[in-house]
Amino acid sequence: MNNNFKSGFIAIIGSPNAGKSTLLNQMLGEKISITSSKPQTTRNRILGILQRESSQLVFIDTPGIFKADSILNNTLVDTAVSAIKDVDLILVISDVLKHESFSEQIVTNIILKEKKKIFLALNKIDLIEKSLLLPIIDAWSKKCSSAELTEIIPISAKNGTQVEKLILSLEKALPYGPQLFPEDAITDMPMRFIASEIIREKVFILTGQEVPYATAVTIDTFSEGENLCRISASIHVERDSQKGIIIGNQGKMIKKIGETARKEIEKMVGTKVFLELFVRVKKNWRKDVRALKEFGYFSDKK
Repeated sequence: MNNNFKSGFIAIIGSPNAGKSTLLNQMLGEKISITSSKPQTTRNRILGILQRESSQLVFIDTPGIFKADSILNNTLVDTAVSAIKDVDLILVISDVLKHESFSEQIVTNIILKEKKKIFLALNKIDLIEKSLLLPIIDAWSKKCSSAELTEIIPISAKNGTQVEKLILSLEKALPYGPQLFPEDAITDMPMRFIASEIIREKVFILTGQEVPYATAVTIDTFSEGENLCRISASIHVERDSQKGIIIGNQGKMIKKIGETARKEIEKMVGTKVFLELFVRVKKNWRKDVRALKEFGYFSDKK
């Protein structure tokens, strides 16, 4: 056993659309967490494993933290907050364009209660003037003066700016310990779950207004063969009008969602994919605890 090896869990938290999933994908060099320009894209805890020469960093990507107003949204926020409890380090992602938002204040209030080492990544620095960065850093330092704020690192998750510096800082702060996952592992999420997330991402990207938020995706069948992977999936919506939007005029939208999702899933599984999509109406599923459990968004465990 290598006595100099480090390992540990790192929770990635922040307000919606701060760039948590984009950063995770950038650090891993692989896409395991879906992204879109719309807030609240992430709904589950996504585990990503970064293997280094003398360390293993296990990241937990979480839903955005905000003032929730429904059973689903409350569940998402609870998922994010609960991820903090059993980790070694907390990585807070802040959007420099929205650092004074109400959601950011909620995040601040949460980390002020924690006694763990906290790292703050100020994201999207490519979108602001450099002269505006120092006041933002100073504001965060003052807000978190009573917390275990170890380091503030300005980054661009999209461009990769200073992401390696962030990884090195996190690596340095990890406790010494054994390898937690196999060396070649990048996530513990099954491929059928990632496939469902890819389909949901395409709905987020290709549709607008309320439709993406009223959508859930479940995998009905997932059968891997040597030369072909057969997947049947259901896209669940709340109303017939949303079903019509997902299907589109003469089925054009559902075809586009299927084509773009299939190409990405093929890259993941390394073989041809036959993807069959169905659209089903589940009235007001976001307010239905039974439906939330069925779709994997609700647990009785706290």
